[in-house]
Amino acid sequence: MPGPSNHLPTRESDPAAAATGRDPLLERPAQRPAGIRDVIRDLGAPFASNGVIGLIFSASGPIAVTLAVGAAGGLSQAQMASWVCGIFLSAGLATIVMSLIYRQPLGFAWSIPGTVLLGPSLQHLSFAEVVGAFFTTGVLVLALAATGVVRRIMAGIPMPIVMAMVAAVFLRFGTDIVSSTQANPVVAGPMVLVFILLAAIPALGRWIPPVLGTLIAGIIAVAASGQFALDPAGGPIVATPVFTAPEFTWAAQLELVVPLAITVLIVQNGQGVAVLRSASHRPPVNAFAMASGGFSILNACFGAVSACVTGPTNALLTSSGHKHRQYTAALVYGFLSLVFALFAPMLTRFMLATPEAFVLALGGIAMLRALQQAFVTAFATKFTMGALVTFVVTISGLDLFNIHAAFWGIVIGYGVSRLLERKDHAPEESTGSSC
Repeated sequence: MPGPSNHLPTRESDPAAAATGRDPLLERPAQRPAGIRDVIRDLGAPFASNGVIGLIFSASGPIAVTLAVGAAGGLSQAQMASWVCGIFLSAGLATIVMSLIYRQPLGFAWSIPGTVLLGPSLQHLSFAEVVGAFFTTGVLVLALAATGVVRRIMAGIPMPIVMAMVAAVFLRFGTDIVSSTQANPVVAGPMVLVFILLAAIPALGRWIPPVLGTLIAGIIAVAASGQFALDPAGGPIVATPVFTAPEFTWAAQLELVVPLAITVLIVQNGQGVAVLRSASHRPPVNAFAMASGGFSILNACFGAVSACVTGPTNALLTSSGHKHRQYTAALVYGFLSLVFALFAPMLTRFMLATPEAFVLALGGIAMLRALQQAFVTAFATKFTMGALVTFVVTISGLDLFNIHAAFWGIVIGYGVSRLLERKDHAPEESTGSSC
């Protein structure tokens, strides 16, 4: 039996929108928010495992990037712990609230490209100046969401072009499977074999989801090989938030605010929206932007980078199971994020003690279906030249004005498509269908 519809009301089906002739600022959910009974009924092993893997993914590689940038920028241990606490607190709260309201797997995290671009800035700006830019970015994202411009921009970009950007960003997860297996076959090899076995034999796959089996195989391999290297020095267990008083200087504002805002709204949220749409969900684009702005301000209070919706996290949350039950995977991810926020110092040390091959292989295997869907959507029908240019520019790592290559991939790919694929755009303009 098909699950409940996740389609958001259109102007024609929404009386309030039809009466005003305008779309509502915040998209209305198609059904009532999920209650406790709904969650208990819809939660199952595949969704719980997807949520756990989403948390493992966020708490490993992205945390390593965050800690590396913070250490290089001269941040204290207390400041970095506060940063980690803030990003997981906002991710958990935003994910749980939005997923319950819309009954969709709406996973929030933080901007990794935004974190990376902070590296050079922390070499010549004080951390207080960077925090000032965090606050301004949150206000700017909130203001742009209030105008509705974000939704109009996302509606005007054809899905194949956006998915080509997603394919380029996700490609490294696929290649990570190969590199991790070659670098550490003792850990990654059994994970790949178990995944293939469970995926190839449906009877086994119904008993234990392939990705969950991969996770279990990886844990056993890490333990059996003695590669779990926990730092004996120890440290604090519970996070203690640190408030850094912001300084609003023109140098920091001009250098960081616009790149951070573009990264949140177009690069990161754009990936999340595209992934969710390819999984047959109808994500609330403007509500995403509003939540990203509000929770970015919360993050700034912890001295943390902007909040956003991310492609990889949502790809993991939607990797298996019935569509109408996938929101429970996001709830598991959100709850675990709150736990991680509370015990950020201890859990960060724990996650970083696992071998890199375990994280790379698990993330890559879990992302395979999303990567496949991204390529199919990008190159199967129309806008293929624009999609190809988007893919090439994004994967090239082009970096102009401190703005991530994914943004330039969409801009250049869309421009080439408008110039060379005019016939493909004509039906889009006449029917109003787009990304």
